Amino acid sequence: MSLSARQWLDRIRALPVPEGGVRVMNVCGGHERTITQSGLRHALPEGIELIAGPGCPVCVCPEEDIHHALHLALEQGVILAAFGDLLRVPVNVVKGEPRSLLEARAWGAEVRAVAAPQEVSALAQAHPGRQVVFLAAGFETTTAPIAAWLAAGGLPDNLTVLLAARRTWPAVAWLLHGGPPGFDALIAPGHVAAVMGAEEWRFVAEQHGLPVAVAGFTAEGILAALHAVLLQRTEGRARLENLYPEVVRPQGNPIARRLLDDGLLTEDAPWRGIGVIPRSGFALPPSWAEFDARRRFPALAAPRRRAGAMPPGCACAEVVLGRTRPQGCPLYGTACTPKTPVGPCMVSDEGACHIAWAGGVRRAA
Repeated sequence: MSLSARQWLDRIRALPVPEGGVRVMNVCGGHERTITQSGLRHALPEGIELIAGPGCPVCVCPEEDIHHALHLALEQGVILAAFGDLLRVPVNVVKGEPRSLLEARAWGAEVRAVAAPQEVSALAQAHPGRQVVFLAAGFETTTAPIAAWLAAGGLPDNLTVLLAARRTWPAVAWLLHGGPPGFDALIAPGHVAAVMGAEEWRFVAEQHGLPVAVAGFTAEGILAALHAVLLQRTEGRARLENLYPEVVRPQGNPIARRLLDDGLLTEDAPWRGIGVIPRSGFALPPSWAEFDARRRFPALAAPRRRAGAMPPGCACAEVVLGRTRPQGCPLYGTACTPKTPVGPCMVSDEGACHIAWAGGVRRAA
């Protein structure tokens, strides 16, 4: 019999909180949304801190790739397709130029929001005389359907892909190898684990001695995972626990994993405002060279100010890494709001700043 959120909270409150507190990071925008909307932070005992980590693929999409897409849409006359959140992400350009794909559309560029890669194929087929470029960002859950779409073949000749997809676990490994971790336990992402498997997160416990649990997306599911990692801390042992077994298998989805492993390459890749994280990016293999937008439309080599960085004053990269909270950014709630976003964390539905604002947090700390 499953427990209610209140029952899980009672179990958590019955556990001793370590002196100095305990910091538990989640790496999924869906988890962060549930935590905020359910008010879990306010319901937990004092000393238990829930930290939002690198769970927003739009937030870390390379600034250079979005700028490249802007150039293609404005100067090359291509039809630019992207998932909806990417259209509003601002980049660093000279004042007076369009800062986002949405602003580029207002300048006359043809920019389309899509929900699935199949829509891009239909778009290219409907415009055989135009070049269509698909700016594709996302983590493993989004990238697996893209890999399946590529594997199915039959893509129109006038379609290319500007792939900006990222892998989740290398970012956590990078955080753990970069000095003392900023967290004491990890709640692993349920959707990514459904694709890649719970076992992908075992390294957190075995190599770094930190408790880790895979969680679902209800308040009850997150509290169950939180109780599991807190109990591990109390018992002084670290292990991997799968608290989402109805969806997540130890080895994940074999078909999706095969599509990613066989259809795409992995490479060192930049994360916006953070830098290059080893083996964290997906790339098109040579067999897909004719559909690679980077080959058909090489990026501009001209230097730009703050290329690859967050906008001036924006702490989005620190928020993504769990080193500060949204309210810790000096722009939060003043210059940066959902109506006037400065950084990508306030744009995406999976961005911690956007989620905090939607949860009623209106001021910087």
